[in-house]
Amino acid sequence: MKILHIIAGAEQGGAESCAVDTIRGLHAAGIEQTVICRPHAAFLTLVRDCAIDHHILSFNRILKWTQKARINVIIKNEKPDLVHCWLNRAASFTTRQKTVPVLGWFGGYYDLKYYKSCDFFMGVTKDIVRYISDVTKTPDRAYVGHAFGTLEAMGEVKKSDYGISDATKVVLMLSRMHWKKGVDLLIDAASKIDDVVFLIAGDGPEKEKYRAQAHALNLESRVLFLGWCKDRLGLLSIADVCVLPSRYEPFGIVIPESWFARVPLVATKADGAKHYVNHEKDGLLVEIDDCEGLIEALQRALHDEALRAQLIKGGTKMYEKLFSRESVIASLINSYQDMIRKHPNI
Repeated sequence: MKILHIIAGAEQGGAESCAVDTIRGLHAAGIEQTVICRPHAAFLTLVRDCAIDHHILSFNRILKWTQKARINVIIKNEKPDLVHCWLNRAASFTTRQKTVPVLGWFGGYYDLKYYKSCDFFMGVTKDIVRYISDVTKTPDRAYVGHAFGTLEAMGEVKKSDYGISDATKVVLMLSRMHWKKGVDLLIDAASKIDDVVFLIAGDGPEKEKYRAQAHALNLESRVLFLGWCKDRLGLLSIADVCVLPSRYEPFGIVIPESWFARVPLVATKADGAKHYVNHEKDGLLVEIDDCEGLIEALQRALHDEALRAQLIKGGTKMYEKLFSRESVIASLINSYQDMIRKHPNI
């Protein structure tokens, strides 16, 4: 089986990380692959490390028809068994194929107008798949494709690397700096929780706004902005709690990553968390934009040792059941094979 992946996403982001991690996992499983991608560092590192044949494309909308034609030539020459389009831009640059099935991947509740070339669809959560099935009226063509939470160790990280004493509690947020992620809510909560350091790792359009908010609250020494960090496992290894205070979050790869790293999770009831996190069993859930509720949940997750042990135990169980590298890659390969079998009869 040979898979051709088309990745047209940004240089950094959760969906892009999911694509890279998945392709690495498929490579380890012995699946032959080809990649069409932008010349971003993460993608180039991927194809180099795994010795995967690749083709560079800008995915410039002004040159869309020319680039569509080039993609068609690549598909014809590479002769894949399936084309996997990651997110809507990749799907919108791909024309419907007669001889090979095209899969469109959804990291959220996207408009189906971008996926007209796709024969099959894959959502990162059960509820996204329900949404796709409802819109397309073809539930037999929609598949769940969980993102795995397995992380690779990249080296030792210590609290002292950030000027934090070993005795100080650390709350970690891994996120883009955007309003929908609830960064401002977490900073407000930090102002009311003493003796705890908050590490915010990520980049985005509102980063300076949040720095100004932390400055106005005199939190420069306790709210540290780390920028985009590749070593997610390293940061999780020094965290006492991982938090996801999103206003909008179709999934949140941080959820299974915290479970894998055995770090207690606190999350708001955005779509991803409310469909996978079981309150007080494998995480703590609070209402969206509920600052007082977030403060209470963080305090419990930081200081209630019995609860912490339960959240770690439950999170580990959920990770092993749904989000381990082995289970996710095996399920994905089975889905690919099912699509390839179905395609001639569509």
